[in-house]
Amino acid sequence: MSSELRLKKLRGSGGYVMATVTDQQQMKGNLGGPDLFLAPMGRLDSQKITKHFCNTCEKEFEGPPKIKYENPNEEVAENLILAEKGQYICNSCNAVIAEYREFRKPNETVEVGSAKPLETSQTTQISQPEPVQVKPEITSATQPGPATTVSSIEGLAVYDENAKIVGKAKQVGIDSNQSVVLLVIKNDGTEGSIPWNSIRKVGEVILLGSPAVAAQLGKCANCGFSNKEGSKFCEECGSKLQ
Repeated sequence: MSSELRLKKLRGSGGYVMATVTDQQQMKGNLGGPDLFLAPMGRLDSQKITKHFCNTCEKEFEGPPKIKYENPNEEVAENLILAEKGQYICNSCNAVIAEYREFRKPNETVEVGSAKPLETSQTTQISQPEPVQVKPEITSATQPGPATTVSSIEGLAVYDENAKIVGKAKQVGIDSNQSVVLLVIKNDGTEGSIPWNSIRKVGEVILLGSPAVAAQLGKCANCGFSNKEGSKFCEECGSKLQ
């Protein structure tokens, strides 16, 4: 494989950068289409970036954007550490051009396990899903209060958008994308996870929304990352949003 540097356009959800990258970096940024994406490449050497374009400014600027990052080194799942997360930021208006996250496995011979659960203390709170009108079969669901505690949802029945029960809530966790998920024990006894923003209502039961609603909220069909409303490309993997 050639180590020659090539000048390429690397797209993000809020613009793009022009940078010289290696063949290996191009492979990371290639998601199967003609475009290359910045998010899968992580943090680039700013000296390799020659220009950046901001969608908010609708203007191309000479030189690299600002790159802000932190190293949380936080365990987000069994054998999966969030080593670094950062943003490429427009020098002019401070809009985010792209975001990235870099993970590492402490033990490369072991597969990644379940998402790390949140502490189930009475003080832990999750933002309230938007209330909606439910189907007659489950109209007993009560209106949630200003916030929903983690412990209050354990054992609640989980219904899909067609009012069919899919299982019972086990606990709340965080997946590898640092997104809050609801861990569910399915009807067949296996465990699964549901993105928190797919929950339409929490009361005496938990009501899920339709996939179309999740897509409108910027959920990536490729990696499941929940992007900011209005994003055109996924800030996690760079895929084009529906």
